[in-house]
Amino acid sequence: MPNTPAHLAIAADLRAAILSGELPAGAKLPSESGLMRQYDVSRAVAKWAIAVLKGEGIVDGRAGSGVYVRETTRLVRHARSRDVRSADGPTSPFARDAAGAGQQGTWEHDSRHEQADQPIAARLGIEPGAPVMRTSYRFLADGEPIQLSVSYEPLALTKNTLIAWPEDGDVNGVVARMDAIGVRVDEVVERVSLRSATAGEVEALGLPARAFVHTIERTYTAGGTPVETADIVLPGGRYDLVYRLPIG
Repeated sequence: MPNTPAHLAIAADLRAAILSGELPAGAKLPSESGLMRQYDVSRAVAKWAIAVLKGEGIVDGRAGSGVYVRETTRLVRHARSRDVRSADGPTSPFARDAAGAGQQGTWEHDSRHEQADQPIAARLGIEPGAPVMRTSYRFLADGEPIQLSVSYEPLALTKNTLIAWPEDGDVNGVVARMDAIGVRVDEVVERVSLRSATAGEVEALGLPARAFVHTIERTYTAGGTPVETADIVLPGGRYDLVYRLPIG
């Protein structure tokens, strides 16, 4: 790729080999000296390339031994078919993601009433300062932290209903919960980006320093009116994002 820094180009080659299975889980990566010879680069460049993969959480260093492809089961997030309206089976999208990977999905949560700041108010189409339900989550697959999320719902919509507190009822997932109060969600918009993890995210997700994470800004709407918006954080090495879109 033209103008791509050498360490990112090397990281891309190694990443492709890992994702294709050429370097399977448990395989040892070429040493820094090996990468120096193969790509005709300095040791610093080779070290930075490996640091990128460590930051993504897809390789681990073993003292005195080398760097190895991390043995993990990646969850698959099928964006198009994540939400269900039926209560047959888990209505939580995360619980289904985990079950699809043969793992048990659990989560920690904290809900509280807050006032919407300007960015959240704009995303929900409400006035700044309007009351919202804010719920923070940490999701785990077989006990390993794998996802963070903070969601917001307008209290004008959910207050004094059976879904007012997101985790108090038997139904999980925004679509199924909104159905329970007669609000039919008909669209979800997701904006995906990549950035360095914050110190808090590194601690909460057990990530290496300088890790990278996928972020998703998600908003559900019903008849054009936003009913929930969330900020989701996913470690790149633990989740595959799959988007299947209809062609009109």
